[in-house]
Amino acid sequence: MDETQHPQLEVISHERTERTGWVLDSPEPPNLFHQLITSIKSKISSLHSKNKNQSTANVAFSFLKGVFPILEWGRKYKATKFKNDLMAGLTLASLCIPQSIGYANLAKLDPQYGLYTSVVPPFIYAMMGSSKDLAIGPVAVVSLLISALIGKIVDPLVDPVAYRKMVFTATFFAGTFQAVFGLFRLGFLIDFLSHAALVGFMAGAALIIGLQQLKGLIGISHFTNKTDVVSVLEAVFKSFHTPLSPLNFVLGCSFLIFILMTRFIGRKNKKFFWLPAIAPLISVVFSTLIVYLTRADKHGVNIVKHFKGGLNPSSVHELLLKSSSSDIGEAAKIGLICACVALTEAIAVGRSFASIRGYRLDGNKEMLAMGCMNIVGSLTSCYVATGSFSRTAVNFSAGCETVVSNIVMAITVLISLQLFTKLLYYTPLAILASIILSALPGLIDVHEARRIWKVDKLDFIICFATFLGVLFGSVEIGLLLAVCISFMKVLVTSIRPSTEVLGRVPGTNSFCDVKQYPMATKISGLLIKRINSPSLCFANANFIREKILKLLTEENEENTKDSIHVLIIDLSNVVSIDTSGIIALEELHKELLSRGTELALASPRWHVISKLKLAKLVDKLGRGRIFLTVEDAIEACFDSKMSTLNSC
Repeated sequence: MDETQHPQLEVISHERTERTGWVLDSPEPPNLFHQLITSIKSKISSLHSKNKNQSTANVAFSFLKGVFPILEWGRKYKATKFKNDLMAGLTLASLCIPQSIGYANLAKLDPQYGLYTSVVPPFIYAMMGSSKDLAIGPVAVVSLLISALIGKIVDPLVDPVAYRKMVFTATFFAGTFQAVFGLFRLGFLIDFLSHAALVGFMAGAALIIGLQQLKGLIGISHFTNKTDVVSVLEAVFKSFHTPLSPLNFVLGCSFLIFILMTRFIGRKNKKFFWLPAIAPLISVVFSTLIVYLTRADKHGVNIVKHFKGGLNPSSVHELLLKSSSSDIGEAAKIGLICACVALTEAIAVGRSFASIRGYRLDGNKEMLAMGCMNIVGSLTSCYVATGSFSRTAVNFSAGCETVVSNIVMAITVLISLQLFTKLLYYTPLAILASIILSALPGLIDVHEARRIWKVDKLDFIICFATFLGVLFGSVEIGLLLAVCISFMKVLVTSIRPSTEVLGRVPGTNSFCDVKQYPMATKISGLLIKRINSPSLCFANANFIREKILKLLTEENEENTKDSIHVLIIDLSNVVSIDTSGIIALEELHKELLSRGTELALASPRWHVISKLKLAKLVDKLGRGRIFLTVEDAIEACFDSKMSTLNSC
């Protein structure tokens, strides 16, 4: 080697040593307790800085504005916006009234409870919610959950009062859980129902709901309380051995065709967006008139009959909070399931329309708003309410400006409860079944299922397993399968993380996976391995160690002339390490030494290098085997090789 190059190499070596010092001599990272205290202090100081120049009244008003956004935007509300909100609210009510009656029937409650649920919760949400478009009320999936889960505990036909009390109690717990999620920012809990699981769950629930509507469409008097497809179809086939009135089927199918035709017209011509929205109400009005004028109820047509109007009655005395612990436990479990499903659907719908309109939806505020509206709803004869996709789409298409459209809808429903409930006595059950059936195609997203299949096969397995679980098992089995398979996916990824062999990309100083970038070249005598896991812990440490040793053996067998002298592990993706991970690195170091191979660590993160120093692994490896970058590690290996050659 040219002696004039020695000073330059010494400078490069000195700079590299200095960079290694930056890694090893970095300050101790803050511990968990220190991080918690710092987070609390920063929040307190930020609140203090915001409020130090404000009076107590202003501070209180700022707090109230955070809880009740209506105090913020309500002061800027203009009459020009009210015209659009009024039209959207009236259009929404025309869809909401028949749907709410149908969903109450699906939840195995008297029809007025569906309308009650479309009065109080929308009022509360209008004051506390952050979405301009979300339409609040009962929805098909939650109604099915209510009837499926509570129907196993209390038979609504045998003891309707006890069933209703359990529904209100479950609603109270659902609201409590939702409010707690919002207050303590625990929204991540609903993420355990992944997007793929939700697609499968919605599709399975839609088919079950559709099959259950055959009861009303055909006019079956006695039907199964089970929700699996086998039991439902068995109940349908058994019904054919009993006398049935074909008028139910003719009436239901006629108006179902009418509703679907109006939906087709509305999609083809956006000017007629209001037509599919009012089609259910037109169907209810006309079918009720037909039954009343022809006295079709005397000829086998099943009608609603029981329909109590008036204001929402108090249901405080009906909550089972003083009952046995088993009843409270069951109600809490059902409430938690309904809370998660309702939140997942509402936030997904709300975020979709918020992105279209270009504003941000505050997830924690949404959870708190929905929690409060369901708690108050449980005290005023309502069951679990949430955001509906079909009604939100109508609200958006009708040109809503703010959540005032929800208030208009709620007032319209309230007026209907006061004035028109007696007219709905003759409403045929077949029409309610046809209205629910017309809303189901929106729950089955075949296009999205295909996209999931193309993008991620494991996600599709979650989707399909959830679908089959709901269809052939029960609603809770489907949800349990979704959560369990999602957990398994996370565990498999954590326990069996991938590792990459790195090579230099020509013309750059970048080191990338040689499988992804075939042009990247390996460096003779070196093996560079990157661990693709955020944690090196007890769950995966031994797996990673064995995988590295196996690869090293294969590399040496393939290149017998130029065996691996140095193994460089890139730790840039590893953000945490525990004692099992450290022991695995120590054992790897010993095994490599016995094979005549050295170990070098590159790009260790802050918490990782801190623990390696505390465990004395840095001393065992030597300071000269810890590097800031992979490139530094490679240069050090070549310098060491050249020094060995020069000494020879």
